[in-house]
Parts: sequence; structure tokens; C-alpha cells
Amino acid sequence: MNKLKVSSHFIVLLAFLTLSSCAVNPVTGKRQLMLMSESREISMGREYDPQVTSTFGEYKSEALLSLIQERGKEMGLISHRPNLEYHFRILDTPVINAFAVPGGYIYFTRGILAQFNNEAEMIGVLGHEMGHITARHTASRQSQQQLGQLLMIGGMIASEEFRKYGEYAMAGMQLLFLSFSREDEREADRLGVEYTSKIGYDASKMADFYQVLIKMDLAREQGGIPTWLSTHPDPGNRYNSVKQDALVWQEKLDHSQWKVNTGNYLQLIDGMVYGEDPRQGYVEGHTFYHPELKFLFTFPSGWRLENSPIQVRMAPQDGDALMIFTFAEGNTLEEAAQSTMQQLQLNITESKRTTVNGMPAFAVISGHSSQDQATGQQNSLRVMSYFIDDQGTYYVFHGLSADADFTRFANAFETTMTGFNKLTDNSKLNVSPERIRIREVQREGTLAEALRSFGVPQDRMEEFAFLNNMELDDRVSAGTLVKIALE
Repeated sequence: MNKLKVSSHFIVLLAFLTLSSCAVNPVTGKRQLMLMSESREISMGREYDPQVTSTFGEYKSEALLSLIQERGKEMGLISHRPNLEYHFRILDTPVINAFAVPGGYIYFTRGILAQFNNEAEMIGVLGHEMGHITARHTASRQSQQQLGQLLMIGGMIASEEFRKYGEYAMAGMQLLFLSFSREDEREADRLGVEYTSKIGYDASKMADFYQVLIKMDLAREQGGIPTWLSTHPDPGNRYNSVKQDALVWQEKLDHSQWKVNTGNYLQLIDGMVYGEDPRQGYVEGHTFYHPELKFLFTFPSGWRLENSPIQVRMAPQDGDALMIFTFAEGNTLEEAAQSTMQQLQLNITESKRTTVNGMPAFAVISGHSSQDQATGQQNSLRVMSYFIDDQGTYYVFHGLSADADFTRFANAFETTMTGFNKLTDNSKLNVSPERIRIREVQREGTLAEALRSFGVPQDRMEEFAFLNNMELDDRVSAGTLVKIALE
């Protein structure tokens, strides 16, 4: 019986692979393993896109987005997939990264856009990400993920519905941040140089940007998005390879001039938000303040907090519990609580009406049980939820842990949830983000001298040297444009 079952499964899998893997790579012309059609790839990108933008937020800059869209569409037409419709977004996070989603969706963070020093650097990275799409690297990673049957968050959260409250807020979000292979990275570099050169830009500037990446702290991650080098591993001597590829294409195409467009690009990012935007929420000590929505709450000491446009996540270092703060949808507080508990498939064991600092609230204790398909063991999850009505805006806290650990965390959950309050302190309400400011060097000297003339404090000199991809002792001439950041 078991042998027959294994044999049958093998035949089905073999048939599935035979039907699904007959795909021709648009770049190499060779057949490759591919468990999805192009139409499915496009459909997947269309499904991911609104979830990506709602999870991380879109940064509004019509002029900058217009430039990316115009050059991106121009590049798409000369790429190996000219019939694919490409889409471009700017995400509102300071992390230095860019990535692509299967089906033609390319994302830049405002952090990476602030780090570019000219259009050519940006176009080079755009070409690199488009190379991942045209060579179907993103679709191939999805296929490998399907074949390996990897789980999104592992076994931490039992309820399938509850998974949207996990480390990433969309099913499959981890696919965006799997590392490419060294071979894929090298191929994307070559394609990026080709596409960048074919639309008239100096592709060697892409290599200059890699100097910035080398200086980056590879371990630093913010806002749920890994940095570039954690998702785009260095395939070796990248700088020299890109320089050589660019020279080959420049000799082949023989344009009279190659676009760099330093001044134009710097003027476009003048005024861009730099670093974390405190208007969207910030932490001081163990208190989270949200000036735009005018609330605050205190979370447990030693817990890590991650803020995103749609939720705040908090967890202790051992990962044995999770607290989530987000919006609850409904026309009334009662409706919001009922629909949320139903959606999450939670079985209510206790509930009560209460108030939280004068605001109407529901407090609910619930649970969820499921069987681990791999081990056959029963997993029991216990959840404390507080639904709070802040003048018609409904919020909810969820505190969850394994049933056996719930008593250990219950007091921390309740203290945080009942500490939710309105923010009225003007010193907390009136915070503003720093913004990129472009300054013109007045006299020849070192970068350090120029930065001092702009009032940059000593403890931020290295930071702004990095922002300009320079060293403090580099010489700068009068008229050079330099980036700094000011409130």
C-alpha cells in the first residue's frame, strides 16, 4: 500500500514537472525548470503589488516616479521581454534596497534613491532589477519555493488566517527577499549594463554605486526589508566586472555622449524624507508615539518593536510571544470585534466590555488549535485581544503565544493594551523628519571643510560622507553639489 502510494505520487509529480518545466528562458534561449507560465507570473505580480505597497507604504514624489517610469518603459522596450508591461513603485522606507516581483513589478526604497548621486546610478540599478525579471530569476525563485514546499513563517503561528499578522504582512512576502544565486546576480549585472547602455546612460556609474554597498553594514535591517547585499549577494569582483562590461557596450554602441545627469537627479531628491519618518510613528524609551494618528502606548522592556504602515509588531528576544497592533474594520466596535475574531478563526473563551483611558473597548481571550501535518502534534494558540474605539477609529491589540506560555506573557499583554492613550503632548506631536538638502560648495577644499561650512556637526560627518559616496579628505571644487540632511 505504501509503495503504491509513493509510486503514484512520483508519477503525478513527474507529469506535473513535465508539463510545467518546458519553459524557454527569454535571455539565454535555453530551456529551464519553471513551475509557472508567463500568464501566472504576471497574475502573481498583480496580486503581490497592492499588498507590497500597503505593507510598506508608497513614498509620494511625482517628479521622481515620473522619471523612473519614463526610463523604465523605455528600457523595457529594448529588453529581452519587450511585450511585458513593467510597473514601478517607490516604497516609504529608509532601508537601502531595490527588488523585483515576478511579472514586471520593480520597487525602489526611498533609502536607495537618497543614496544615488546621479541618474546613471539609478538607471543602472533599474536595469539590474529588470534583468532579474527578463531572465525570469524572480519566477524561478518562486518555482523553487513551490518545489521545496517551504512555509512562510514556520510553525510559530498556528492559524492560517492569523499568518497575515506575521513577520511580513502578505502571504509569500518572503519570496521577495530570498537571496539570488551568484550566477543570477552576475547575469543581472550584465543585463543591467546592456539595458542601461542601450538607452544612452553611462553604465559604469552602476559600478560606482557598488562602492556604496561595500561600505554598508550588512547586518543592519530596518522596517522589515533587508538591505541590498543580504538579498543580492556579491558575486565576486563586481566593481571591475561592471566597469569592463560597460566599456564593451560603449565601444559597441559608440554614442558621442553617455548620460550621467548629476545635477538633475540631485534636484529631484532635494527635500526627500531622510531616515525614519517620526510622523509615521517613533519610539522613545519603551513608548511608541504616533503623531499623525495621535496615540501612544508603552511596550515591555527588552521587546523588539517593528513599525509599518499597517501594523506595529512587538516580540521578546526569545520569540515565544507576539503582540500586534493594527486597525480593526467595521461600522461599530462590536462589528469590528466580531468580524475580526471570525476572520482569524479564533474560539472565544472570555469577553467583556471595558474602557481604556476613557475609550470604549472589548477585551477578549480566545484560542486556536491545529494539527502539525509533519509531526501529527496538536498546536494550541492562546490570544488576548483588546478592541478600542478612538472616536470612531477602531484599533486592536492581539497578544499571542503557545497555550502553555500564555500565563507567562498575559500581564505584559494587558499592561501594553490598557496603556493605549491619546497623544496630547505638543513636543511629541510636532516632530518632523529630516530631509535631503542639496548644497553647493562655495570654495575648493576637502569634503570635511565643505560639510562644516554647511553646519554639519562632527558626529555626523562620516554619515554624510557615506551619503555622498565620498571620503572626508576627498577634494571638492567650488560648485560641487553635496547632499546633507536637515529638519
